[in-house]
Amino acid sequence: MVSNSSPLVGSTFTKGVGQDCQGKTMFTNFEQTIVDTTAAQINLVKGGQGAPLLLLHGYPQTHVMWHKIAPLLAENFTVVATDLRGYGDSSTPTSTPNHINYSKRVMAQDQVEVMSKLGYEEFYVVGHDRGARVAHRLALDYPHRVKKLALLDIAPTHKMYRTTDQEFATAYYHWFFLIQPDNLPETLIGANPEYYLRNCLEKWGKDFSAFHPQALAEYIRCFCQPAVIHATCEDYRAAATIDLEHDELDIEQKIQCPVLVLWGEKGIIERKYNVLETWQERAIDVQGQSLPCGHFLPEEAPEETYQAIYKFLGNN
Repeated sequence: MVSNSSPLVGSTFTKGVGQDCQGKTMFTNFEQTIVDTTAAQINLVKGGQGAPLLLLHGYPQTHVMWHKIAPLLAENFTVVATDLRGYGDSSTPTSTPNHINYSKRVMAQDQVEVMSKLGYEEFYVVGHDRGARVAHRLALDYPHRVKKLALLDIAPTHKMYRTTDQEFATAYYHWFFLIQPDNLPETLIGANPEYYLRNCLEKWGKDFSAFHPQALAEYIRCFCQPAVIHATCEDYRAAATIDLEHDELDIEQKIQCPVLVLWGEKGIIERKYNVLETWQERAIDVQGQSLPCGHFLPEEAPEETYQAIYKFLGNN
């Protein structure tokens, strides 16, 4: 464990780890802490009782995105909701030319180490957006650790890049904007990060009122830090480079544990992919359904999301 005042350096940007952690007030009866991994410091909240369940958030959010369903899940599971490296109040490790420090393999390793330090060698995983991509890699690299896996509103990264067309590129323009080099996206986002974040939430979701004001304030507080803007760009740069290399090397390897896929019926994933068929190419046991919302399932459709996850994981 570390204190909440240790500064780390990410490229040319400096960020205080766990600066305020205001999101902890949205998780009643959860404990907030920071755990050291091999190369990062991971902020998290933990609460509940039962089998361990790891929740991984997406872009441009933090662990706070789970605030509507984590307390419900905590009635039957020990819930661990983390900030991915580079996001929220976790550290922002230095970036490198090959973007390895933000590869999904390294980000997955963070999460496995966190769970080990908390005493959990096997656990359930639920990931949304970028967190789901980390979760996908985690299940491939550590098949003995993941008991069941739920993936929210994604198709596999490799599939999405390889089938890109105008409709996808228009809807997911940020995939191609954020990977630009030489701090171009960092400079443009940094000019008005709150506007950019709000635009992402408004365009990808279908009900902006679903974002609790306190949650929105947390997203803004964390995302407006230059180190976070840079680190999250590195996440996408890794996805377009080294992550694809890793995917190519084990493209025939399938996820061994049972998989639940959920997606918003009003979003691009629904329009562009046969989601179940797509994930059946990458996993041996897949089930799932669409939910009546946009991209942000746990906030736009919390009851439906909770019920689907709970039914899949089962009552311990």
